[in-house]
Amino acid sequence: MVMAKKQYAVIGMGRFGSSVAATLSNLGFDVLAIDSSEQRIQEASHFVTHAVSADSTDEEALRALGIRNFDVVVVAIGQDIQASILTTLILKDLGVPRLIVKAQTELHGKVLSKIGADKVVYPERDMGMRVAHHLISPNIVDFIELSEDYSILELHAPSQMVGRNLKQLDIRPKFRCNVMAIKSNGQMNISPLAEDVIHSEDVLVIVGKNDDLASLERAYFDGR
Repeated sequence: MVMAKKQYAVIGMGRFGSSVAATLSNLGFDVLAIDSSEQRIQEASHFVTHAVSADSTDEEALRALGIRNFDVVVVAIGQDIQASILTTLILKDLGVPRLIVKAQTELHGKVLSKIGADKVVYPERDMGMRVAHHLISPNIVDFIELSEDYSILELHAPSQMVGRNLKQLDIRPKFRCNVMAIKSNGQMNISPLAEDVIHSEDVLVIVGKNDDLASLERAYFDGR
């Protein structure tokens, strides 16, 4: 049996919303773009399935678009926090199955969660965190927050690790972090062994508490 493709609606065609919509479209999904700006909708029409100019705080306008029939709705409204909250409330009342909302601040995010957002994202904060980690060292490939306390760190093996195996590095006892995987020569080793030796081009995928990951970063990159 062929499963129907998920349908997505993205409200707000700013930088974040248009990036989400374009990526989903490139992956082959049907995407409806909604924004109150005719100019932004005209631009979005080049990369989404449908693009409509509408006021997302108008319940009847959203109902007329059949918004409840979409599997996932992303609310990517920019600076207008009031419009973001009101749009989220309306979408929840209309019975949207999954609702993902962009938040500007922690307080904004708490309000969105309380009124029914299934997932709250903080693109500016998360990008700021990634940039900060890149500034610590060019070895750091990515930093992904899993929760308030835990994250994943991807890093190019620093020179101090090269030629040593995981047992010798002793990362878990020293830093209370786990090496989940090692990317080596385009291959992903998702269950590395204690005897696996780190090579110069390897990328380590490490999970742990944020404080412990910070300790690991300082140990290998502070002042180096």
